[in-house]
Amino acid sequence: MDWELLTSLQLGRYAEYFAKMEFASYGMEVYSSEVDDHGIDFIVKDKNGRFCEIQVKSLRSLGYVFMQKRKFNIENKNLYMVLLIFKKGSLPDIFLIPSTAWEEPNEVLVDRNYDRAGQKSLPEWGINISNKNYYILEIFDFKDSIKKFL
Repeated sequence: MDWELLTSLQLGRYAEYFAKMEFASYGMEVYSSEVDDHGIDFIVKDKNGRFCEIQVKSLRSLGYVFMQKRKFNIENKNLYMVLLIFKKGSLPDIFLIPSTAWEEPNEVLVDRNYDRAGQKSLPEWGINISNKNYYILEIFDFKDSIKKFL
C-alpha cells in the first residue's frame, strides 16, 4: 500500500476497480463503460432497478480534483462522484458524493467558472481537500452514503 509506487494512470485505474468492488459488495450490479468520453466511469443498478452514473476520482492524500461542468451535470439526480483518498500504508478512504451536493458549494465542494479575462480553463466542479476541511467529507462516507441505494 505504498501508493507513490503507482503512476497516476495506475492509481486511477485501481481507484475505479476498487469503487466497482465496493458497489458489488453491497449487492449492486456494476456495468463498465466501453468509452469514458462523457465523464462516466461506470453504471450501477440498485436493488430497486434504478441506474446511477458514477464518476471516480482519486487523490494521493490531500489536494484538488475536478470535473468539467459540461461532463458532470449537477442537475442529474442519478449522477454520483466516488472519491478515493489514498494514504500510504492503508486502504483508501472512500466517499460517495451525489452530484446535487454542488448545488451549495462550500470550502470542499467548489464551483469554478473561470470567467475572468485571461483564464483559459473550462468551468468545473471541484473538490478541494486540506487537513483543515477534511472532516466535511465525513457526511459522504461510502459506508453511510451507500445505504441510500439499498
